[in-house]
Amino acid sequence: MNFNELSTARPDLAFIAHWVPENAHVLDVGCGDGVMMDYLQSDKQCSGYGIEIADDKVLDSTRRGVRVIQQDMENGLSIFGDNSFDTVLCLSSLQMMKHVEALLRDIVRVGKEAIVSFPNFAYWPHRVALLKGRMPVSESLPYEWYDTPNVRCATINDFRDLAEDCGLEVIECVALAEGRRVSFLPNLRGDLAVFRLRKKTKAAN
Repeated sequence: MNFNELSTARPDLAFIAHWVPENAHVLDVGCGDGVMMDYLQSDKQCSGYGIEIADDKVLDSTRRGVRVIQQDMENGLSIFGDNSFDTVLCLSSLQMMKHVEALLRDIVRVGKEAIVSFPNFAYWPHRVALLKGRMPVSESLPYEWYDTPNVRCATINDFRDLAEDCGLEVIECVALAEGRRVSFLPNLRGDLAVFRLRKKTKAAN
């Protein structure tokens, strides 16, 4: 898969891919159908693995040539040592976890850097839906309340606070709308939040 194909299929992933250096060793937590790892392997010469639990997605990833570990992310990443990867991706998956903080800590433990994305619940159409007494349904939250896999709802500001509580440094924070960066009022106008994170370095005594 080349960049133009990725941009057409998933403009959000195309934006995020710029943050992954060439030849990086990557772990994609919740890799889905493997399209991101497929691109990183073929176009940026990255190596690594995907983690996915769904049988059909594991099969899709395997067909793309992505090495997949079939595992429930809720069980953590204990099979990997500290700093095993240059970059750990967790893209539109963290909000499906019951134990978000624990998984986030594990992600930054095994990776020198992490990239996390999630639907921004503060996006203005979501706010309008709530004002109308309805749960929001949008491109980033495409499910009805009764069949959604999402168990956590967060805003950009909420996640920034969580990162601080977990002792993480926010290298970059971007809000996207239809795969494009939103600079003005990002917590209101961006439907997808993307954070680039790493562990804070301890200050010398």
